[in-house]
Amino acid sequence: MLHLRLIVPADRTDEVVGTIERTVGTAHLVVVPGAARDPVGDLVLCDVAREAGDGLISDLCALGIDKSGSIALEDIGLSLSERAEKAEADAPGEGADAVLWEQLQDATHEESTLSVTYVAFLTLATMIAACGVVLDNAILIVGAMAVGPEFGPLAGICTALVQRRPRLAVRSLVALLVGFAAAMALTVLFSLAMDALGLFSESMLHGDRPNTGFIYAPDRFSFVVGLLAGAAGTLSLTSAKSGALVGVAISVTTVPAAANAAVALGYGDLAQTKGSVEQLLLNLLAIVLAGTLTLLAQKFFWARRRRRTRQA
Repeated sequence: MLHLRLIVPADRTDEVVGTIERTVGTAHLVVVPGAARDPVGDLVLCDVAREAGDGLISDLCALGIDKSGSIALEDIGLSLSERAEKAEADAPGEGADAVLWEQLQDATHEESTLSVTYVAFLTLATMIAACGVVLDNAILIVGAMAVGPEFGPLAGICTALVQRRPRLAVRSLVALLVGFAAAMALTVLFSLAMDALGLFSESMLHGDRPNTGFIYAPDRFSFVVGLLAGAAGTLSLTSAKSGALVGVAISVTTVPAAANAAVALGYGDLAQTKGSVEQLLLNLLAIVLAGTLTLLAQKFFWARRRRRTRQA
C-alpha cells in the first residue's frame, strides 16, 4: 500500500474526494478542513494500492492539484487493516507489476543529474576496473561493475523517450557522456601513475588474460547480454525491486570496457582502445533499446488495464 497526502484548495476538496472515492483500491480517506497553511487549503489523506496509485495520481494531476496544492506519496511498510487488504484485492493487477510513472521520472531525474558524486563514483569504479583488467582479476571487475552508477542516466534516457521528456533525455545524455569522458581521462592518468610506480606494465595489458579478454572483443553475445540487462534493470526500477539492480550492474561491461580503453590508450594500444570503446557503445545501445521497449510494453499494458477498470 501507498500513503497519499494532499494539500487541496478548499474549493476543490469535494472534487478531489470524489475522485478518490471513485478509484478502486483506495481506503482510509481522511479530510481535515483548513489544516494546511502553506499553501492554504484542506489536508486530504488516504491509502491506495500500488497498482491503483498511478491512475489516481494522473487524475489528481489532471485536476491541477500538483500546481495549486501538493501531492506527496510514500510507501507503507506495514498496514494492519481489513480495509487495506480489501483495497489491494479490489485493485486490478499486482502491486509488484505496477508502474508509478511520476515516481519513476522523479527517481531517474535525480539519478541522471551530472554531479560531483556521480562523476566520483564512476571514476572510482573505472579505476577499480583498470586494476582488474591489468591483473586479469574477475573479482575486481565485478566490484567495479557494482560500484558504477551509469544505469541511472541510461534509465533516464529510456524514461525520457517513452514519456517524451526532451529535457530529461538531454540531462541524462550529458551525464552519461561527460561522466564516462571524465572517468576515462582520469583513469588514463591513474594508469600512467601506476606504471610509473611499477604496479602496471604494458606486458601485463598485452599478456594472456582469460578472465578479462572479452572486454575488448565485442560480439553478438555482448549485445544479447546488454538487452537482457536493460530489461531486467528497468523492471527492477519500475517494480521497486531495487535489489535486482545489483545483479544487473554486474552483468554488463560498460565500466570495465571504459577502463580497458583508458589503460590501452595510456599505452598507445589503439586496437584494444577501439575494441573496448565498441564494447562500451554496444552495451549502452542494447541497454537503452531494451529499457525503452520494456517501458513501452508496461505503459501499454497498464493503460489497457486502466481502461478496462474504468469501463467496469
